[in-house]
Order: sequence, then C-alpha cells, then structure tokens
Amino acid sequence: MAKSGLKKDNLTIIETIALSIAVIAPTAAMSLNISIMAKTSGFSSPLVFLFSTVVVGLVAYSIIEFNKHIASSGSLYTFTKASLGKKMGFTSGWALLLAYITLGAGCLAGFGNFFGSFLAILGLNINWLIISLVVIIPTILLGTVDAKICNRIMLAFESISIFLILILAVVILFKVGSTKGFSLMPFKTNGVSMSALASTSVFCFLSFIGFESASSLGEETKNPKKFIPIAIISAVFITGLFYLLSSYSQVIGFGLDATSLKALTSSSLPVADLADKYMSKGYATVLILSASLSFFSCALGSATAGARMLFTMSREGLMPKSLSKVHPKFNTPQIALITVTAIMVAIITPLFHKDAIEVFGYYGTIGSLAILISYIFTSVGSIVYFTKKKIWGAGHLVIPVLAIIALFYVLYANIASATEFPFNIFPYVVIGWIAVGFVISSIFGENVTNEEVEKTIEDEIVNGLKIES
Repeated sequence: MAKSGLKKDNLTIIETIALSIAVIAPTAAMSLNISIMAKTSGFSSPLVFLFSTVVVGLVAYSIIEFNKHIASSGSLYTFTKASLGKKMGFTSGWALLLAYITLGAGCLAGFGNFFGSFLAILGLNINWLIISLVVIIPTILLGTVDAKICNRIMLAFESISIFLILILAVVILFKVGSTKGFSLMPFKTNGVSMSALASTSVFCFLSFIGFESASSLGEETKNPKKFIPIAIISAVFITGLFYLLSSYSQVIGFGLDATSLKALTSSSLPVADLADKYMSKGYATVLILSASLSFFSCALGSATAGARMLFTMSREGLMPKSLSKVHPKFNTPQIALITVTAIMVAIITPLFHKDAIEVFGYYGTIGSLAILISYIFTSVGSIVYFTKKKIWGAGHLVIPVLAIIALFYVLYANIASATEFPFNIFPYVVIGWIAVGFVISSIFGENVTNEEVEKTIEDEIVNGLKIES
C-alpha cells in the first residue's frame, strides 16, 4: 500500500533554506535578467531591485508570521484558506502553482540556453529544447529521492554559482572603481518613467519567486515554526544584497553611456561577456556552466515546491486523489512531481523554434503576474487572520497594507504597459488558468465540506505549534 503522508521531521534548517535559495536561483537571475531589464529601465536596474527587495520584504512579513502558526505543505494556499476561506485559498494556491510551473519551464529553457552555449564552446551545437528535455530525467529522479538529499544538491549547485559571480562582481568593482570611479547613476531614474520602472520590476519579482517555497516543507521540517521563518528571512536578505551588488557591478561593468547600454541590452550572456572583459575567457566558460547549473536547480526546486502544492490540494479533495500518492520509500509526492514536470515540458515544447531567452521571458512574466496575485491574497489574509485571532495590533497592519498597495501598483503597471504580443495576452493566460482550476476543483471538490476544511486547518495549526506542546 502506498504511504499517504510526507516524511515527518526529515529536514534540518540547512535543507529548508536550500529550497528557497534553489527556487530563487540568484545566479540564474543575475545571469540573464539584467540585460532583459535594461531594455525598459536603462541604467536603473539596481534601483528597481532596491524597490523590489523592499516590497518582497514587506510581503515576507506576513508569510513569516503565518509560518509561525501553521505548518503545511500547502504554503500560501493553506495560509489564505485559513484566513479567507476555501475558494480564496484555492485561488491563491492555484496562482502560486502556475508561478512554480512557469518559472520551472522558463528555467528549463534557460538551462538549455546556457548549457547549449557551454557545449558550443566545446564544438557541439544542440538545440536548446533537446537539452531541456534531457534534463527532465534527472529532475524527476532527484525530485523523487529523499528531500534531504535533493535540497542539499540544489544548495551545493547554487552556492558554487553565487560564489563565482561574487568574485566577478568584486573584480569589476575594483577595476572600475580604481579607474573611472563609482557612480550613483544606477540608483537614479535617469529619465525613465515610474510606470516603466514598475513594469520592469516584474523581472525582479521573477528573480525573487520562490523565497516563500520553504513554506511547502512545513510537514517535513524538524522545527517548522522556527526553521521556516529563518529560511525565508535568510533567502530574502541574502539574495536581496546579492542582487544589488551584482546588478550594480553589471551595469557599471558594461558602462554608463549609450553604446554600453546597447551592448548590455543585446547581450544574451551578460555575465560571461563581463567575465571575458574583466577576467578571462576560461572564467567566462566556467560562469556559463555554473549558470546552467543554477537554472537546473531552479527548475528542480520549482518542480518540488509545485508538487507539494498539488499534493496538498489533492489530499484535500480539490484535485484527483492519485496526485496525493507518495513514493513508497522516500515519502515524496512522486505523482504530483511527474505531473508538474509534464506540464513544464508541454508548455515549452511548442516554442522550440523560439530563442530560449525569449521563452524564459515569456514564462517568467506569466509566473511573476501569477505570484503577485498570490502575494496579494496572502497579505490580505494575514490582516484578516491575525486581527481576528487578536495576535496583531494596529501597528502590525501597516506592513501588509504597504505590501498590498505596492503589489497592486506593480500588477497594474505591468498589465497597462503590456501592449505588444504576446505580453498583452499574458494577464488573460493567468485568468484562464484560474478559471480552469475552478472547474477542476469544482468537479473533484464538490463533496468536500466546510467542516472538513476547518478540521484540516486545525490539524495544520496544531502541527505548526507542536514545538510548544
């Protein structure tokens, strides 16, 4: 008989932090996003990252507070369900699931792009999609084994990659600072409109997607009430600083004139180009390989986090019951994992004729829009839940209110500025995804009563507070 639950008390704080860092994939973000962002923000990418880091920090406050009281593999879905009810909870979770799937799909394309570039250096020219499809096999295998092993592998990949980019950033800062001097220009608007900067921030939120993913380990972490908040705080703080340093070094590394900006926006491998310029071709090659590993760990982390979300929805009767089956040996949500990765493959395969970076941009944008919706629901839910429970006073409400205002503005700016195809249809893709989810959940969840939902929430709250008992 297949086991029905995830492996309890399996993960230490290291493995818990590992998932958030892996899904965020700072190296992958810094290997590609700056050149994409520069097309609309000019030299001001570091300024946009500074704003986005603050907003993500505001959102993280509510998620951290929820994790102190509720431990579940359902993450934001469970938090919103506990505060705003089953329907709103489902909307939040289903949007987050889309974010994980599209981010994972985009990272598969990113892996195909960077690893394909690495193979090209060795004289092998292979289409990015073939490389992306081949890596699905290790994604499923590693996602199926013990989460402790999987998370440590992802953390190892990302740690090495971050270290290599930090070395490059320090070299750039030293060489530019000692010759041309530092400039505050990247932290100014430089004539770019606020709406353009806000629409650019979608790629910053793309870079931060996954900071909350440690929440999906609520049933597998040894001390979820303590470890998961630490993991989230660490992920936001460490990656925020890394993004500011790396984005600034990249912008000044290319240069602060029109010709340099054109070179940045047209670069498909910006960190490799900078490494070639300031260090060596050999180091550039190493960075290309490390970036591909970061994209792989992001795809793997997105698949594992998304699988746990789907697993929880299935266990609660909102999805087919087969998705709640776990591996008989490792207690991982194997069927849900295969389903999530299959969807990733299904949505990138038709775009084989497109450039991999374009594919990454497409699905990254969709994922960012989806996660903004989930963050809004969670922030609103935190106000309702903690005020009703008399845990928060008036002072605590300031942070989630500021988060909601900022998130709505970013969401509006991105929808209003999306006039070119296919970006102008991406908001409708998100809406359509939510509509499809409602149909599926209505079919499978028609027999799920409110009493059963409330009982599940109570169990998750008890699980989250078990340390105190």
